[in-house]
Amino acid sequence: MSGRPLDVLEASLEEPVTVHLKDGTTYYGILAGYDQHMNIVIEPETDVDDRVDDDLDGEFAVAIEDTTIIRGDNVVTIKA
Repeated sequence: MSGRPLDVLEASLEEPVTVHLKDGTTYYGILAGYDQHMNIVIEPETDVDDRVDDDLDGEFAVAIEDTTIIRGDNVVTIKA
């Protein structure tokens, strides 16, 4: 997938994503929304364990439990 960042987010709506934050935390959930500042809304995915292997380097992502808003300034990467 390539293109402008907001186009990539648009294509990833309602899809599972792994979000890596500046503090080293990694979250997993369904991308429910975003805005022009790349603030994102993630909802829990049903039928998923509490920790999901993110396939990058053996680290695990924490599956979110409630609808969560993440400020775009804190996001390092979003993997669809």
